[in-house]
Parts: sequence; C-alpha cells; structure tokens
Amino acid sequence: QVQLAESGGGLVQAGDSLRLSCSASGRTFYLSRYRMGWFRQAPGKEREFVAAISRNGGGVTYYADSVKGRFTISRDNAKNTMYLQMDRLEPEDTAVYYCAADRTISTVSVTTMENAYDYWGQGTQVTVSS
Repeated sequence: QVQLAESGGGLVQAGDSLRLSCSASGRTFYLSRYRMGWFRQAPGKEREFVAAISRNGGGVTYYADSVKGRFTISRDNAKNTMYLQMDRLEPEDTAVYYCAADRTISTVSVTTMENAYDYWGQGTQVTVSS
C-alpha cells in the first residue's frame, strides 16, 4: 500500500517562502515509477492544480499560471520525496496543499487532471497573512 505524507505547511506573511515536502512510503514503492503533482484547496473552493513533474527527476514540469515564476516543483527519487518551493507567497495561496502520485510508464509526461492520480496525501495547511 502506498502512503503519501505532506509536511512543511504553516502560517507565514505575504512575501515569505515555504517548502513543502511529500514523502512516499510502502512496500516495494519506488517514487521513480510515478509522475507527481501538487494540488490545493482553498476554503469554499474546488481543489485546483498547482504543479506537476514527470518521473525522470524534473525533466518536465508544469505550473498553474497563478504560481508560475513563484513556485518550483522538484523531486528526489532516491529519497522517495517530492518538494514544492513556494516563494513570494500571497494571501491567495492560502489553502490545504495535497500531493498526488500517478503510476505511468512515460518518463516525460505530466498531468493536471485530478482523476489521473492514483494516490493522495492527507494535505498540509498553508496560511498566508497579509
């Protein structure tokens, strides 16, 4: 069974930075077999795509327009961990952030579609005050 666990959330001020981590575990689980993504859900809103990364350690990445240039997704397959570096945070970034994994044979594809992902973490709260 695959388990994803997010960490690194917290309360910060506008303009600050945070680094989220997503640690994966499970018997015979290898992160390198999964393309990964970050999503977020703000209060009263639908969950939305934030960023995605291909299997091959960052060869392909994709971002929502709202975070492009401020957030950076990365992964360390040897550590079974994915990251989301969030800089110049804005109050609009306040949300619960979720990581997700999708097993695929493709090493270079990414997906923004929620229903493509097989596994999800429980989420970590990020609150940005103005």
